[in-house]
Amino acid sequence: MSHKAYVGIGTNLGDRMANYRAAVSRIDELPETRVTALSSIYESEPHGRARNWFLNGVVEVHTELDPQRLLKSLQKIETELGRKRGAKKSKTVSRKIDLDILLYNGETIGTRTLKLPHPELVNRRFVLLPLSELAPALLHPVAGTSISALLALCKDPSRVMLFKEPK
Repeated sequence: MSHKAYVGIGTNLGDRMANYRAAVSRIDELPETRVTALSSIYESEPHGRARNWFLNGVVEVHTELDPQRLLKSLQKIETELGRKRGAKKSKTVSRKIDLDILLYNGETIGTRTLKLPHPELVNRRFVLLPLSELAPALLHPVAGTSISALLALCKDPSRVMLFKEPK
């Protein structure tokens, strides 16, 4: 049985566009997994200790992988693309690539290694905006509200704009 998941992509170090494209390509090459839709790419201002602007987007995937296997596969892609993991996991630092499972079917999961839906999803404009492109009417399994309504209610003041590649 195929499962539908939404994966957030972020990058703010090095050649951001190359990092982004490589991540999408590698996700599509995962066994029993296909990227079925891509959002536009957005540029968002840095937050926390990060200093460079991020490129962010969301891909919809259909996969036979269970959530834990999908997570492990995404972490392997991050490592292969040069992500360095520190001893302490910090959510506010620069990254060459960051891949997060945002939603997996309508499931809620709360293990030590995986929390679904992504716990910060409702607070991040840079995630809600591209996700609302792909699935505006999709109901958040905990909030019970559509993604587009969550975007309208989001209090995140961060600037997020459509990314236009330099010519």
